Amino acid sequence: MDREKTKRCRRCIACGLQETKGALRRFVRRADGTVAFDPMGRAPGRGAYVCSEECYQAARKGRKLERALRTKLTDEDYDRLAGEMSRATDDRPSENEE
Repeated sequence: MDREKTKRCRRCIACGLQETKGALRRFVRRADGTVAFDPMGRAPGRGAYVCSEECYQAARKGRKLERALRTKLTDEDYDRLAGEMSRATDDRPSENEE
């Protein structure tokens, strides 16, 4: 008997949308305390997910990313993370494109 592979779902920290892991954007707090955008979704450490740029901005405004990653972030950290996310997602094909 073949078993179907279970898709792992994650929740956006800003809007609460539940989606498959690959459809969301992941941020990770590494063991050394640094926070980075994780385009592959495989980096070790504590992760938090957002579904869009708008949700990233909402998470920034409400400090939800800090709570989810259990760390403090400066405005410079948020700007750096936004830049990393936009560079990585510019290379990724849109889900609406066929």
